[in-house]
Amino acid sequence: MPGDVCVAAQSGRQIDRFLRRHPQLAQDYLNDGFWERRAIAVRYSPLQALRQLPRDSDEVVRRVVVSRLPIDELDGYLRDPDREVRMTVANRLVPVRLGALLNDEDYLVRLQVAKRLPHGQLRRMADDEDREVRKEVARRLPPFALSLLLKDEDAEVRRIVAARMLPDDAAKMLADGDWVVRLEAAQRAPLDAINEMIDDVEPDVRAAVRQRLNEFLLGNDQ
Repeated sequence: MPGDVCVAAQSGRQIDRFLRRHPQLAQDYLNDGFWERRAIAVRYSPLQALRQLPRDSDEVVRRVVVSRLPIDELDGYLRDPDREVRMTVANRLVPVRLGALLNDEDYLVRLQVAKRLPHGQLRRMADDEDREVRKEVARRLPPFALSLLLKDEDAEVRRIVAARMLPDDAAKMLADGDWVVRLEAAQRAPLDAINEMIDDVEPDVRAAVRQRLNEFLLGNDQ
């Protein structure tokens, strides 16, 4: 229909339809004055043309550039001022190279790093200042390494830890001040360690402890 395809329009939809049909013209618009036209042109231009571009002033355009460049050509964007550009880099880098963003100033970038960092390097993020990052570390650390977060200041982090710890380590969390942490720990700790929790102040914890002890007794009777 007339107007549905127009590179001169101020509509991203129309521009995209035009360049999708005529990708050979995309690089002619890499230096266009309209940021959205440049961003869409980056999507359809040859890679070699993108390599020759100076760093664009618009963060949206840079995000598209970063999404297209080969992984080994992303180093120049590790310190980009836009956090979403850096998040895109963190999502594409080979995991063993993510250490370059380990101390990024933005927690969302570090969170992306924590989701992909090799297990052997996750320990380095166990004391991150942001709880969302530490929660992701708690979800991904191997159970034997979760003692690093045993005394984390945030109860939500400790809840994740208690739910994944090895039984003997979980016993160390039975006296935690947060009742959900105690509940998680009570379901993993050895039976002899939870005996003393049968009178816990929290009803749900008491119920979980008694259920485990009763199941053990019934199992022995059989």
